[in-house]
Amino acid sequence: MRAFLRLAVIVLALSFIATAARAQLVADLSEHLIAITTGFVGTDVLLFGAIEGPGDVVVVIRGPQRPEIVRRKARIAGIWMNEREMALNNVPAFYVVASAKPLAEILSPVARMRHEIGFDYLQFAPKRAAPANEVEEFRQALIRNKQRDDLYLEETGKVSFLGPTLFRTRINFPSNVPTGTYTADVFLVRDGSVVSAQSTPLVVGKVGFGAELFDFAHQRPALYGILAVAVALGAGWLAGVVFRRV
Repeated sequence: MRAFLRLAVIVLALSFIATAARAQLVADLSEHLIAITTGFVGTDVLLFGAIEGPGDVVVVIRGPQRPEIVRRKARIAGIWMNEREMALNNVPAFYVVASAKPLAEILSPVARMRHEIGFDYLQFAPKRAAPANEVEEFRQALIRNKQRDDLYLEETGKVSFLGPTLFRTRINFPSNVPTGTYTADVFLVRDGSVVSAQSTPLVVGKVGFGAELFDFAHQRPALYGILAVAVALGAGWLAGVVFRRV
């Protein structure tokens, strides 16, 4: 029995070594946890790696997927009001694409659609059936809103090579980056197709007093609301006392 176990371990080890030797792409992040504290103003994360043989590298960082509601305003009787809205599913809260060259020059449309690389190939499914042109209209509006908030970026020239094999890029996470689990997908591209890929997890989370307050507000919303009102009343009363004395 022991001999069989030893043989199994040796076979598994040899299999792992052979797989690693065949790997055409290896990448990692400088950190796998972004800690959001009270004074968080954004941060940069370094992604680095190496490739075997010629090719281009495309990096895609996408945040937690969640439903989003997009509203369109219209002027009705002189007042701006929500005229229409659409709920879209599977929307990344954060989405950044980095490459050394324009995506259209190195990736075929089929490959970009398969891996959802680039704004035009993000697939947002409407919660309710709607005409294709209407879905596209709200999809584009959502992307514009995310770009305005620096949450969606397509950055050409951000992946740099150090010699023929080593590459690196820096990804900026702004102060308003949502919390949750992210993935850093790295693609090795040759002749318009993805020949190798690697996915690495990244967590964005609140820490410290802000995290405790956030958890308390979500776990006990009624008590949090009462305490918030009490603090506001106390602050107002204290301000009144101070100004009366002045």
